[in-house]
Amino acid sequence: MRSLLPMVVAVIALTLQSGCATAESTKAPGAELSNLKTFYVQKLPADGRGIEILISDRLNMMGFKSSHGESSTPPTPVDAIITYQDKWMWDITMYMIKLDVQVRNSETRVVIANGRSFRPSLQRLTPAGMVEEVLGNIFKK
Repeated sequence: MRSLLPMVVAVIALTLQSGCATAESTKAPGAELSNLKTFYVQKLPADGRGIEILISDRLNMMGFKSSHGESSTPPTPVDAIITYQDKWMWDITMYMIKLDVQVRNSETRVVIANGRSFRPSLQRLTPAGMVEEVLGNIFKK
């Protein structure tokens, strides 16, 4: 029995480590996000869940002006273009496990900031909650 104890402890420790939620963001050197006021959220072609709408609505709630659409070119000039990738998993129900968001220069399309939220099943958030978490990290004061 004593010889099994270290193995059981190791398995529990590995299980706990693999189930940690993470939320992080990075900014390109010299990028000044405070100058950005208008955004266009480009819909991911495979997205049928309306994540672009959640992102655009959250940006509007944060005091920015945001629109969204399927085109890679915004219908009106904007300060930045937002792109994203979402990953979904099944655990009794479908849930978003990961959301990556990129803030891109509207002219060059270079990423000037990005954020990521990873939420395993037991720490899951709603899609709106994950959008709020990621954008909050990217645009934190």
